[in-house]
Amino acid sequence: MATVYIYVLDTLADWELGYVTSELNSGRFFKEGEQRLSLRMVSYSKETIHTMGGLAIEPNYLIEDIEVSETTVLLLPGAETWSDPKHGAIIEKTKELLKVGATVCAICGATAALANAGLLNNRPHTSNGLEFLEMVSHGYKGQGFYIETPYVVDNNLITASSTGALLWTKQIIEHIGVFQSSTLEFWYDYFSTGNPKYFFALMETLPANHEKLR
Repeated sequence: MATVYIYVLDTLADWELGYVTSELNSGRFFKEGEQRLSLRMVSYSKETIHTMGGLAIEPNYLIEDIEVSETTVLLLPGAETWSDPKHGAIIEKTKELLKVGATVCAICGATAALANAGLLNNRPHTSNGLEFLEMVSHGYKGQGFYIETPYVVDNNLITASSTGALLWTKQIIEHIGVFQSSTLEFWYDYFSTGNPKYFFALMETLPANHEKLR
């Protein structure tokens, strides 16, 4: 069973995590027989952090508690405070995780932190724009690997722009493999278009004994 760690820090961009955490935590659309996932809020300390939207989050794990394993998933959200040196420890842990084949998913400002540490210099990635990375990440040398799309999947690294949260979530769910492929496609179609026909199609993909939404 995969363990999903969510790194939380002050000014965290709430909306970027909304889709992925709600689906992975609730398991409401998981395929038949799929185990529930363990989601863990992790940070550099256990002090309360405040998101950009004003929500208070109390981390229950520290960076050193993260299991360095191929089955680990680490979510790195955007925030305005990534340049603070105290987040250096999670970047070092990210290096360890990528090395063992764990899944690292970074969006918005988190991609800038990875770029500044040189982690995007030699692998395909995206962010809020090439000029954005060049402006805020002085250690960035990965221009030749930058792809101008809302998300990029490079093996165990999934990056996305600030506007790519829904697609980022889709790729994460697909990578972890907790949805049937048809469920995931209709899930994305519904939330990207709002067309109710996709909602009912989504419901039809669920196991017969699944508690369907009314």
